[in-house]
Amino acid sequence: MNNVMTISGHQAVIVYDPDIEMFRGEFVNLNGGADFYAADIAGLKREGELSLKVFLDECQARGIEPLRPVSGKLALRMPPELHRRLILEAARLGTSLNTLITRQLERDFNVAA
Repeated sequence: MNNVMTISGHQAVIVYDPDIEMFRGEFVNLNGGADFYAADIAGLKREGELSLKVFLDECQARGIEPLRPVSGKLALRMPPELHRRLILEAARLGTSLNTLITRQLERDFNVAA
């Protein structure tokens, strides 16, 4: 299981690497790599802030957008029977399949568009 840490408003996924006996953090939704290592939580915060600062400074110096662009489109594969049931449920509710799935994901993950 991965954990998420927020550093300066940016989320990083944290995993333990048993080979080096350290935690590894990797920022997500950035337009490039910005990872960091530490042996404890305080170190992760310190190293994460440093890694993020270096990354953002470099993006600014090069005129690069630091956040990964997202289109809002997602190709989703699911079992045909589930697809049929979702189409039926969307029709029953008088909405589109896209709206049905989006609303459910927003509820499940407690986020709003």
